[in-house]
Amino acid sequence: MTHSTFEFPCAGSSVCQADGHRSVFPFTALVGQAVLQRALLLAAIDPGIGGVLISGPRGTAKSTSARALAALLSDAPFVTLPLSASLEQLIGTLDVQAALRDGEVKLQPGLVARAHGGVLYVDEVNLLPDALVDALLDVAASGLNTVERDGISRQHPARFVLVGTMNPEEGELRPQLLDRFGLSVALANPDTVAQRQAITRARLAFEVDPDAMQATHAQQQAQLTATVQAAQRLLVGMAWPDEALQRAAELALHAGVDGVRADLVMLRAARAWAALEGRTDITPADVDAVAELALAHRRNTHTPMPTPTPLTAPSPLNAPTCAPAPTPKARGTVGQGASQAGDAPDPGGDWGAMPAQPVGMARVRTVGGGLPKKA
Repeated sequence: MTHSTFEFPCAGSSVCQADGHRSVFPFTALVGQAVLQRALLLAAIDPGIGGVLISGPRGTAKSTSARALAALLSDAPFVTLPLSASLEQLIGTLDVQAALRDGEVKLQPGLVARAHGGVLYVDEVNLLPDALVDALLDVAASGLNTVERDGISRQHPARFVLVGTMNPEEGELRPQLLDRFGLSVALANPDTVAQRQAITRARLAFEVDPDAMQATHAQQQAQLTATVQAAQRLLVGMAWPDEALQRAAELALHAGVDGVRADLVMLRAARAWAALEGRTDITPADVDAVAELALAHRRNTHTPMPTPTPLTAPSPLNAPTCAPAPTPKARGTVGQGASQAGDAPDPGGDWGAMPAQPVGMARVRTVGGGLPKKA
């Protein structure tokens, strides 16, 4: 008697098999998402950048990309923050009763502790309470979580890649919170037949045989994982030259941003980009390469960005499976990439809808000779 295994789709980007094993779509197999891949890799190399905010309609690979990044990072933990979570569930709490009883303060860890060394994913981050988003961004930027209760406090490391996603149609983040996300990318629906074909072909191949697709991309995945780990080691001791600081300041002033957080994020991201390229020197071209990721959601002017200086060094993002995506544009629309079939498509979209047409005004004739005269 033979026993056949069966597979069924999991939520978002995975395929669950009968034995409970979850196969994740390979990071290097994402189609048309070069800008998003760059942002996620930079945040993985240096989580202190402050996370990545991904904006876009349903079905544009937001959750697929986040899960794929976690799998790329040597099977790092992938923790999802539900919209119903409380502050205690997020950061944890202290068992004061145990302290009074046993004389020892016990930490009850929250989701940020579970995400340490991995990815913390927040879907529809724009719908979370502001206080929760604020606390989350604090921990993501510092890499430390402080738990306080009744005058007692404890700290523990919480270094993770924060990935927040949102659909702009469902509301925006307040500017104060938007500014605290390090990088941002905006995705759009695929606008060519070729893009849609490439995305659906990759997705169908994954659903039919996820193990085969993972085997096909295993070498690329391993090489990219090794590259990220090497880049993390290179960060130590890398210094920013005056030319890089000057370029970051020029771009920040050109964008009319508030404060200097944009400058700091650009410089950290430029350092991570140089390390990803295998270099220890940071150049103005590195700042150009990451500038739009740091400025798009902070920009207060509509002046077009200066054209980034192209990098000539080979990049792990230039693999054939990573087609280039359009450059991001204005504030709140952070960049455009193709949709990935990992998220469920929206069947209710207005595809093919015609724009509203102006209607002319016509003189209306009165019936019956107009209003009756007064007697």
